[in-house]
Amino acid sequence: MITFNHFNFNVLNLERSLAFYKEALGLEPVREKEASDGSFKLVYLGDGATGFTLELTWLRDRTEPYNLGECEYHLAFHAGDYDAAHKRHEEMGCICYENPGMGIYFIKDPDGYWLEIIPARK
Repeated sequence: MITFNHFNFNVLNLERSLAFYKEALGLEPVREKEASDGSFKLVYLGDGATGFTLELTWLRDRTEPYNLGECEYHLAFHAGDYDAAHKRHEEMGCICYENPGMGIYFIKDPDGYWLEIIPARK
């Protein structure tokens, strides 16, 4: 059997991204790996409820923002309290697209990755 393990986003500023994911989604580091020469650092974020992690990869020599193409992909999250999450994201100014007809919206992280927020299933 093959199961999901993690998904990766490359980030330009690791501290800024860690702060964003903690504030916006409550994700916390669960594991880290750093190159002995300091050339890269991997931080795996968890939600505290599932085993799935989001790997943030920081590369020391990277200075230019990542080209995300047309950003025709996203990572989705269930929100237990959808209205509270929407209010928090609105206050943070990170909502980049809303589709009220589908009952979903998207937020954008500091590197431009889109994250879908959907209500928890009832």
